[in-house]
Amino acid sequence: MAAARVFLMGRDDAATIGDFVNIGTDTDISIQELAGLIVEVIDYRGGMVFDPTKPDGAHRKLLDVSNLAGLGWKAKIGLTEDLKKTYADFIIREKEKTLKG
Repeated sequence: MAAARVFLMGRDDAATIGDFVNIGTDTDISIQELAGLIVEVIDYRGGMVFDPTKPDGAHRKLLDVSNLAGLGWKAKIGLTEDLKKTYADFIIREKEKTLKG
């Protein structure tokens, strides 16, 4: 998201960008797939239970990023890599908290 914002701030045609710009990877993923990916990234060894009788919200959560893509921007980091980096940062911060007491 930060990279997209820097890209947009550096443009000299701000008036043509519009009021709203969706930032995303143009890839859709279900909540169950996302949960599975997180389980893999954090090496979680417990189980997951999904209740198929409950509504799962919007059927499609994919943002329309065509405006941003049309301006020439595309995400350089995929979801898996980003989750790994975020989790690594979380672990470092938690260790720092523990050391500070």
